[in-house]
Amino acid sequence: MSTARTSTLEILRGNIERIETHGDGHALNRVALGHAGADAMLHGGLAVAAVHEVFSEGHQGAAATGFIAGLVGRITPRRPLVWVRQDFAEIESGALSMSGFCELGLDPRLVVTVRAPDAETALRATADALACDALGAVVLEVWGETRQLDLVASRKLTLAAQASGVTALLLRVAAEPAPSTAETRWIVRAAHSPPASPLSAWGAPVFDVELVRNRHGPVGRWIMEWKCDECLFFEPAAYPQPVAAAPAHRPHQAPAFAEQRRAS
Repeated sequence: MSTARTSTLEILRGNIERIETHGDGHALNRVALGHAGADAMLHGGLAVAAVHEVFSEGHQGAAATGFIAGLVGRITPRRPLVWVRQDFAEIESGALSMSGFCELGLDPRLVVTVRAPDAETALRATADALACDALGAVVLEVWGETRQLDLVASRKLTLAAQASGVTALLLRVAAEPAPSTAETRWIVRAAHSPPASPLSAWGAPVFDVELVRNRHGPVGRWIMEWKCDECLFFEPAAYPQPVAAAPAHRPHQAPAFAEQRRAS
């Protein structure tokens, strides 16, 4: 290995180490998700002006998209959102639904979508968007494995988020987690959503969420329900299961039956 390359690697390692041990100024600036268990693990909530990763299997992409929409609703409910998508993500998952955002409690008028032909272009567009401090958050959605999203790219996005105060959310569908400077890393799956009422076709969105990386605390796994009206995550209520009613004649016959058993 050449001396120049060794020096460059040492500089990168030093920069990454400084990011990993960054001061508490960013760590204290957090937004509560609303879910007591998750907020406790995150020391009060999700850190803003940082990079967060959300992973899912290919068939769970819709659940991961909904979860990120919920995070955006908590981080920046009234500031613009830029959602950068690789073209292949739209081919695999379909177009983003503005009516779906509205049903989740987000204002679709604040959502700006950017389509990129490849991962490299998507990364450049994300970095440019993170430089605009008028935004509340930037989502980068890339489908499948890609060599462009390496540790160096993650470091650049982290520095850009810290400089502007804009939160970056990376949506990785059908990809395996790799080393990065992300503040948190989540794996999201769809969870069972009981109907809100007997007349309702579906209930509130419910996610099976696993926190697998947390730079400043432990990890965990929870079932999280998104309340669209309140724009908060909650622990799902215990939904009672129907049970068979006791026969009407049972109460007055039970004592007589007990007497017969004692007599025998």
